Amino acid sequence: MPVEHPAYPVNLLVAGKRCLVVGGGIVAAQKARGLVEAEAVVHVVAPRISDELRDVPGVTWDERGYVVDDLTGCALVITATDDPAVNHQVYLDADARGIWVNAADDPVNCTFTLPARVRRGDLLVTVSTGGRSPAVASWLRRRLENDIGPEFETLLELIAGERERLQREGTSTEGVDWQNAIDSGKLLELIREGRLAEAKERLQACLSSSSG
Repeated sequence: MPVEHPAYPVNLLVAGKRCLVVGGGIVAAQKARGLVEAEAVVHVVAPRISDELRDVPGVTWDERGYVVDDLTGCALVITATDDPAVNHQVYLDADARGIWVNAADDPVNCTFTLPARVRRGDLLVTVSTGGRSPAVASWLRRRLENDIGPEFETLLELIAGERERLQREGTSTEGVDWQNAIDSGKLLELIREGRLAEAKERLQACLSSSSG
């Protein structure tokens, strides 16, 4: 079932925050791993904890059924069980306490949904279909993984470094034509060829030209 209302896109900062995953299988392991990558403090509750979950570094768990007290101190909760009744109860309990809750492949029991994503360092590209077809979102994510390689992470670092340099010099970065500098400087092509120093010089030349 798709999400009934338009979603407001947001990137949640969960570093250092307690997050709960209810479920012990492969999907729960994927959700827990994603939270760990975001530096959350992750606790898992399920009657059986799979080896995949046990192998996720930094995760703690209780091998038992969910109880409402598991939500204490949580900023966010994800359910990934094969029991609709459990998913719904977690949703009701979390929503009543103002805790954001997601149920894997079950938009009705969600107060937020998780998009398919491609991460390259600090570069994060997401795809969502409003719950209508997770398969299409995953398919498009795989295509983006092929198109958005590690050179995009390097490009981000290069542009961010120049932006920080201009700000240190007291120069406003709001009116800088970054788009033209990236395109006309052929920065991605240079980065792919391993010519990073030349890419940096080309970027600075383009920025100087646009500001002049």
